Amino acid sequence: MTALDVPLRTDDAARPEGAPAPRGRARAAGRPSWTLVVPATTAALLAVLPLGYLGVRALEHGPARAWDAIAGERTAELLVRSLGLAAVVVAACLAIGVSLAWLTVRTALPGARAWSVLVTLPLAVPSYVTAFAWLSAAPSLAGFAGSAVALTLACFPYVYLPVAAALRGTDPGHEEAARSLGHGPVRTFLRVTLPQLRPAAAGGGLLVALYVLSDFGAVSLMRYDTFTRGIYTSYQASFDRTPAAALSAVLVVMTVLLVAAETRTRGRADYSRTGKGTARRIVPARLGRLQPLALAWCGTIVALAVGFPLATLGYWLAVGSSATWDPAALAGTALTTLGVATGGATLTALLALPVGIIAARHRGRLAHLLEQAAYAGHAVPGITVALALVFFAVRYARPLYQETPLLICAYAVLFLPVAVGATRAAVLQAPPVLDDVARSLGRSPFGVLREVTVPLAAPGIAAGAALTFVVCMKELPATLLLRPTGMDTLATRLWTETGTGSFAAAAPYAAALILLAAVPSYLLGRHRT
Repeated sequence: MTALDVPLRTDDAARPEGAPAPRGRARAAGRPSWTLVVPATTAALLAVLPLGYLGVRALEHGPARAWDAIAGERTAELLVRSLGLAAVVVAACLAIGVSLAWLTVRTALPGARAWSVLVTLPLAVPSYVTAFAWLSAAPSLAGFAGSAVALTLACFPYVYLPVAAALRGTDPGHEEAARSLGHGPVRTFLRVTLPQLRPAAAGGGLLVALYVLSDFGAVSLMRYDTFTRGIYTSYQASFDRTPAAALSAVLVVMTVLLVAAETRTRGRADYSRTGKGTARRIVPARLGRLQPLALAWCGTIVALAVGFPLATLGYWLAVGSSATWDPAALAGTALTTLGVATGGATLTALLALPVGIIAARHRGRLAHLLEQAAYAGHAVPGITVALALVFFAVRYARPLYQETPLLICAYAVLFLPVAVGATRAAVLQAPPVLDDVARSLGRSPFGVLREVTVPLAAPGIAAGAALTFVVCMKELPATLLLRPTGMDTLATRLWTETGTGSFAAAAPYAAALILLAAVPSYLLGRHRT
């Protein structure tokens, strides 16, 4: 037995600075304060609103009809297709995201700061733009292979960003201790570094899985049937909403199971350290003979995820005869997109704050229920969320119907998990003992949040808001249904032009969308904690 295998003492006084806390002490055992519970419950109720709509629609013709829609062979086929695609994309994103994070943060990779920015830029490229670029170049990719390639290249930053942040925030002293005990680089990475990255990698993988299950644009262009495409086809084919609602309910159940599985992977270890400012400075590992291979790996990923789609758009802008676009209309559409995306990101970040803090600091049924409720809306297709909000607005909030606030609420429902995951990861790295010290000094629960918890987690919260802003800009199905009459975003104009085959006319809107989304993506990649 080595020193790494000896259990830690359970008293905090004997725990070395930066060492993991005793099992069971990662999060508070008591109930969260009402300061957190009330706004978190509000966020959860908004997130589960589409579920109420699904229940009404699925059962309006009786349980037997809903069961017939679920129990058919078509449902089993869509289930296998959707889960298979999600599994492949998640595995590929984990491999790409973790490897790129380690190369850019923990090694002496030439141009590491530039690479850390470049590998976040795929966030600015919508999955349907990536799918279009690859499909136009290689039509034979249509189907599962093309969908997997497009979604992997669009989604791996969801893993890279939290893992890179975790690598920057962890104390390298643990790894140095392992190396001093005779462990090689590989064993140190597997036994020391990788366990500390588990929450970040699992949270990023969950976001990728939910993104794949709810994606509509890429799988539609690739003509690969998944639950989202099947639900959209069912909505379009009939006025009877029961089959589509039943399929959406299956998708929600899949989401709950995925969130529960991700929760179990976290374990009970404490991933924070006391005295963050005194941590040892990270000494980058030398790559030696592997340096050319590492550079080739980073360059290949950036070229495939960013360079190739941009080259395709450049081709259509240069040679397309239909590229007669109005600069004033493009500028107006861009401003509209920025406005609604800013509103959506702001509301989502505010709603995610109490949910993320509860998920990081507390255990118990209430904490798990609130977190799982926040993730529920992300698995419901955008078209279902939009119809649910229309259903609610027409009956109970008529002034919101066909107004921008309703669209912003849809963004909050769809992308709440993005902000919740970033907030939870940031709060996990803020030592819980500091909250206890603040309470012992007489601070109220709200005072602890304002003066301790939120300031410590602010970089992660801001990163989650920036990421939410990017995905709000790219959102398509809900925007198509909920936008006020006469309002267009870059995503809806791009989809409209692409749907009519006017690829050259769509190229300016795609280029503007990528350019605007690249700004927060650049800031996310440039950020250093």
